[in-house]
Amino acid sequence: MSGIINAGTSIYSKNHQLPEYFNDFDRTFAELQARLNQQNTVQIKTVHNLTGTILHTNLGRAIWSEAARRAALSAMQGNVALEYDLEEGKRSHRDHYISTLLSRLTGAEAACVVNNNAAAVLLMLATFAQGKEVVISRGELIEIGGAFRIPDIMIQAGCHLVEVGTTNRTHLKDYQNAISENTALLMKVHSSNYQILGFTSSVSEQELVELGQEMNVPVVTDLGSGALIDLTQYGLPKEPTVKEKVAQGVDLITFSGDKLLGGVQAGIIVGKKEWIARLQAHPLKRVLRCDKVTLAGLEATLRLYLNPEKLTENLPTLHLLTQSLEVLQEKAEHLKVRLEKRLNSQFDIQIEESHAQIGSGSQPMARIPSFAVTIAEKTKSN
Repeated sequence: MSGIINAGTSIYSKNHQLPEYFNDFDRTFAELQARLNQQNTVQIKTVHNLTGTILHTNLGRAIWSEAARRAALSAMQGNVALEYDLEEGKRSHRDHYISTLLSRLTGAEAACVVNNNAAAVLLMLATFAQGKEVVISRGELIEIGGAFRIPDIMIQAGCHLVEVGTTNRTHLKDYQNAISENTALLMKVHSSNYQILGFTSSVSEQELVELGQEMNVPVVTDLGSGALIDLTQYGLPKEPTVKEKVAQGVDLITFSGDKLLGGVQAGIIVGKKEWIARLQAHPLKRVLRCDKVTLAGLEATLRLYLNPEKLTENLPTLHLLTQSLEVLQEKAEHLKVRLEKRLNSQFDIQIEESHAQIGSGSQPMARIPSFAVTIAEKTKSN
């Protein structure tokens, strides 16, 4: 009841008029009943994504595959061998199964899983660079949604940022000149949510790894979007893959589980076995670890990649990214018919050629041909 009174007071203070439901007891009671029902209803509701952005952060990013949903439901409904090796008959690590899978898919020696990529970066920096310096190009000091900034994460991890180069041009000698006895890491960040074009220069992971080996300084990469396969085979723009970075000799690579990978929200770190072991032993790992449901969904998603010929069929994100224009037009026409039945004749509903985008900081310049259903109120001239 206090909620209704407070709402009425707020409306009156703005409009100097009470809400209509205060006019009689029945309407007041109906409003109270509606508010009580709302309190018992889950507010995270299923919605239709009609934004033209496939991986929409505000709408939950990647849609889980059927296999991931089944695995997650199974984990919810009973006990699982989360930290127990059934073959060895002894306690194991909860990332064990996923680490084995990721090694197979990326070529890395081992893997570690936390609750998102920001957490993965934080854990990596806190483990290997606390109280020391991390060298990074000025052109890679990214900010992503929610004001997450690499410099802020470095502060939280207790390490010192050393910026090199300029916004548009960074050379190998810039990294080389910045290395000191206090340098812990050379860091690369994939600018997945923006591009710098024109008079530019950057240093590849391959070059940085060679310098790191010469100077005995490890190289790490925040890959962000986390593609496990070459997207160009589907007619999509080139995106660096985790496997490529592993092959270039990068010591640790972090990436997201719910972007181009198409799975659950998770932060994944792959790399050298001894480095992953140190991450697993850090106190922050327990703080940031994933639960059984997330791990079950992630494992099921990764297993889909073992059958790449069926990936566009079984992985919703890739399925959405690779739909033909004919299929998209059919969907647009179906939606138009449904809207025409729901809306009255005062609205003009049309289908127009348009473009979609991947979203969630992935491929910011990429535009995927699509169709849009437009709704406009008819004017008298119509």
